[in-house]
Amino acid sequence: MLERHELEAFLTLAEELHFGRTAERLHVSTARISQTIAKLERRANVPLFDRTSRRVELSTAGRQLYEEVRPAWDQITAAFERTIDTGRGISGTLRVAFVAAASGQLLVRAADLFRERHPECDVQLREAQIIDPIPWLRDGEIDIVLGTLPVDEPGITSGPVLLSEPRLLAVSTAHPFARRESVGMEDLARVRLIQLPESLPATMRADRTPRTTPAGRPIEPGPKAATFNEVLTLIGAGRGAFTVGAQAPRYYPRPDVAYVPFSDAPPLRWSLHWRTDRTTASVRAFVQAAHDLTGR
Repeated sequence: MLERHELEAFLTLAEELHFGRTAERLHVSTARISQTIAKLERRANVPLFDRTSRRVELSTAGRQLYEEVRPAWDQITAAFERTIDTGRGISGTLRVAFVAAASGQLLVRAADLFRERHPECDVQLREAQIIDPIPWLRDGEIDIVLGTLPVDEPGITSGPVLLSEPRLLAVSTAHPFARRESVGMEDLARVRLIQLPESLPATMRADRTPRTTPAGRPIEPGPKAATFNEVLTLIGAGRGAFTVGAQAPRYYPRPDVAYVPFSDAPPLRWSLHWRTDRTTASVRAFVQAAHDLTGR
């Protein structure tokens, strides 16, 4: 029978693939994590992780165990959270983050509707940079974040699409594309795309900064940026381009950046995201309030 701390150590290390970060998330020492994993491997009589001096990876047996245990663990923790919610109702404080100015305005209205329905629960709004949401969710700093799709991350749940907007290509005003009425997805082969940090979900990076066009033509990667203002600064300096939503010209006008509509790109979709094992009554109620608001 596995104990809770053993399951948490294994699942967290399987996601972080780093003993130090795992220890930080669980608020224990690195030695404690190492000892717990070694004990599990002795009991299983098979290595769960392949370790080298540079990296940690799941073994074949470890990946199989993770894929079978993670859903069950999420169900158990979610059920316990619901039991707690039933006893105390929707109260306390809900911490909600947003990544862009327009999404912040939407969350303000959603929070107002939520407070009308549940006056005993407060809502605290926080602005997040591009790199913040997933680490904040995993560390428990926030309960929900409004961000773009897709987010295919273990232990993270995405709600229904709340809104979608056309995509634009942000380029320097000195770039030839700045004088065009529109661009196509194949035109991305003629620019350098500003890159997002590798800490972001791979699905999100593939959506915003693809490596090839739909026809398979390579797209040159540009420099990396960790905040949207860094992205715009690099674009204005002629270091690259970036795909943005239609709200960007209104909320982020700059004299050195031009926003050019795509003629054939799929819309940019926005959704709420939260930790699967923290699907509390408050989280569900806020998701419902936001959905009701945008449905109007």
